[in-house]
Amino acid sequence: MINMFGASHNLYGISGGNSSGIGTMRNNQLKNLKEEQYQDIYAHEKAHKDAAGDLGGPIVIENNAMGIPVKGHVDIKMPVLNEANPDETIEHADKVIKSAMAPDDPSGQDFKVANRAKSIKAQAESEKNKQEDFPTVGRELNFLA
Repeated sequence: MINMFGASHNLYGISGGNSSGIGTMRNNQLKNLKEEQYQDIYAHEKAHKDAAGDLGGPIVIENNAMGIPVKGHVDIKMPVLNEANPDETIEHADKVIKSAMAPDDPSGQDFKVANRAKSIKAQAESEKNKQEDFPTVGRELNFLA
């Protein structure tokens, strides 16, 4: 996600020229800023989308009141612990982590998503280890013994 407060673009720092030229210059700068912001945000979100595959939703880009793109997101289906199939949960979590960290410049929210998926993955790995340590398939417990 891009934060406009950190942008180095100066829409109003124009000096010289006549008044009609200033308006045209401002319009051109605004147009260029919109295009740059859109491309930067789109590239970031596309990295998420490409890595998420079928787990990811559409790319959404939001504009401020001036029509300047300021942030974007791609919804992703978070894994839930499947105790019957922890490997499936681990695979799903790995895909979410990969998607969250796919851009060259992951945001704070991207790290939060990755950490949440890592937590779910750890739960699934713990469940898998329990099942491997205490397999119940094909065996019956004899409480009378």
